[in-house]
Formats: sequence, structure tokens, C-alpha cells
Amino acid sequence: MSPIDSYRRLVGLTGPTYVVVAFLARMPLAMSQLGVLLLVAGTTGSYGAGGACAGALAVANALGAPLWGSRADRLGQRRVVAVQSVAGALALAALLVIVSSGLPWGVAAVASAVAGLLMPQIGPLARVRWRPITAQSGPHQARLVDAAFSYEGAADEASFVLGPAIVGLGVSVASPTTALTGAAVALAAFGTWFALHETATLTHAATARARSAAARLLTPALVVLCVAQLLIGAVFGSVQTGTSVLATDAGSPGLTGYFHALLGIGSVVAGLAIAALPARFALTSRLRWFAVGLLVLAAPLLLVGSLPALAPALLVLGCTVAPYMITTFTLGERVTPPSRTGAAMTLLASATGLGYALGAAVAGRLADWGGHTPAYAVTVAAGALAVLLSWAARPVLARAEGVAAAEAVPVPAEAAAA
Repeated sequence: MSPIDSYRRLVGLTGPTYVVVAFLARMPLAMSQLGVLLLVAGTTGSYGAGGACAGALAVANALGAPLWGSRADRLGQRRVVAVQSVAGALALAALLVIVSSGLPWGVAAVASAVAGLLMPQIGPLARVRWRPITAQSGPHQARLVDAAFSYEGAADEASFVLGPAIVGLGVSVASPTTALTGAAVALAAFGTWFALHETATLTHAATARARSAAARLLTPALVVLCVAQLLIGAVFGSVQTGTSVLATDAGSPGLTGYFHALLGIGSVVAGLAIAALPARFALTSRLRWFAVGLLVLAAPLLLVGSLPALAPALLVLGCTVAPYMITTFTLGERVTPPSRTGAAMTLLASATGLGYALGAAVAGRLADWGGHTPAYAVTVAAGALAVLLSWAARPVLARAEGVAAAEAVPVPAEAAAA
């Protein structure tokens, strides 16, 4: 089955509306961090305050996501994501009121954290739905699930390219308030739509039948994958910081978002192409070689000294980012009991967010000392650590994947038809 046939089959199983809604539902989270930064900075006149509020939103979302994921495993995505979508939208609206009221920015930081805590991680939860959706696909299921994870990885990358771009457009045309209001409305509408879609009921039925009191979440393999995602998050944070410094030094700080988007463009293209890889190219092998690619393609950043030289470096580097992330999420789904998949997927997403914060913080301190090159050195160091981790943890991951394959059982027909 070719990648195009796989993607066509997936859309046929869910209908095109689901794919569109699931994509749009993840946009508000991608928009909110930059929207909050610009809103608070514009109101207070302090980018430090704006950055603190945006960071509070991101960290709270990363810490809260696994808790919501666990509840979705137990109670079903329909109930949990619907509550998150409405509550998250209201929290963003409350943040707008607080910022416009002139209260100290510390209050806005708390409100930002509350909003981040409530907002759903749609991308990881969408991944959870694909195995139940494809349960009746017979021998093609494994290939379809791999294709679905390739698509989801590309969709996540696309959302984090388009989200900030939409915010930038909204700010240019109107104001940060308008942009963040749009994010709140989109979350309430599309997040709730995603929650109520029939695939949520299908997923809950399959999860309930697979539930086991002995199902473990934090296995050695999943811990390794969380560290792997922490490192790719550090790549995102350090690249954005280094690019911001280079663009500012060049007198064009407004170009930072556009250059960072180049990383996402390469990542989206490569992510969609992953579905063409042969099944004999094992996931553990993919992780090792994609990590090597990450290190090799990050190294040229140390030689970049101008924005024109940066563009191709970021575009090429992006070609390893989505494949690496898709592989970690696919392995995470494989090595986790079906009843805990939601928690596992959101935990991996949380590790990415925390890695972003860590990478940005370390790169920022180094940039204060020596400019963009030390910031990009954090990117290269993260790539080197990813290589060491993937090769050192090969036995752990291979053993866990082998055990999961041996214990895998098909979803009962009655569950798939629920």
C-alpha cells in the first residue's frame, strides 16, 4: 500500500470532516503562547513580563497534559476534552479581561498558567484514536497506523508553523487581543467538535475493553522516549533563541518567526514522506539513524553568520525533526498498554514542551554571553545527546517493542462497531 493510498484510506475511515476538525482544534494551543507574549508585552511595555506569561502557559500545559491524558483514558476523550475546550476558552477570555484591567502582570502570569493547564493537547489525543479507527483493516492495520502517526506528526508541525503566523497576521491587521480572542473561539468550537466526534466514543470503547489494573505507564522504554522528546524540544527552543538573536543583530527581529517556520516546512514534508519507509526498517533503527541525521544537519548552524545562510540550514535540519518525533510517538504507542495510551502520548508531548523551555533558557543565557553561535551549540549538543541516548537505549526499546508485538491482540469487533 503506497503512502497516498494509506492516507486516502485513513480519510475514508473517518471522513474528511474529522481530519479538518482535528487539525483546526490543535491550532489554538499553537497560537496562544505567542499571542499571550504579544498581548502582555504590548500592554505592560515589558517583553520580560510577556515572556514570563507565555512561559507560564507553556509549562502549565506541559505539566497538566499527562493528568488530562490519564483522565481521558479512564473517562473517555468525549467528556474530558469537551470540558477542557470550554474551560480553556473561558480561561483565555478571562486572561484578556485581566490584562486589559491594568492589574499587575503577575496576575496575568497566574491566569496564563491556568489557561495553559486547561487547554487540551489535541495532537497526542488524536494519535490515540487511530488504532481503534483502523481496527477492522486486517493485515493493513499496522501500515495504516504508521501512516496515521506520520500524518499527525506533520500536522503538529504545520500547526506550529501556521499558528504563530496567524497570530502575526491578526496583530498586523488588528491587535493581540483580536488574535487571542480568535484562539479562544476556535478552541471552544473546534475543540468541542473534536471531543464530540464519534471516533471519541469508538476509542473509549476500545480502551475500556483493554483496561487492566496491572497496566504500567512509566516503563523504562517510555522513560527513554520521554528523554528523547525532551531533547527534540531543546532543539526547538535553542533554534528559536539562536534565530531570534541572529535576526535581531541583523536589524530584522520581525523575521524570526518566518525563519523558524522554515524548520517546520522541512519537517512537514519529511513527516508525510515517512509513511513510504518499508516496514523492515524497524522503529528502533529509525530512531538511531534519525538522531544521527539530527546531529549531522544541526552542525552547520555553528558556521552560520547571516540570515541568508541560515535559511537553507534550517530548511534541511527540519527534514530530520518530524521523522525523529514520529518515531518516538509511534514507539510510545507500541510499548504502552492500550488502556494507558492517552497518558503516554500526552506525557511525550509534555516532555517536548519542557525540553523547549529548557533549551530556550540555556540558549538564552549562552546567547547573552556570546551571541547566536553558542545558542546554536545547544542545538548541536541536544543532537549529540539524542544519538547517545538512542544507541545506548537500543536494547531497552527493542525488548519493549518485541514484548508489545508478542502480546498485541486485535480490538474486538463489537468494540470497533460501538
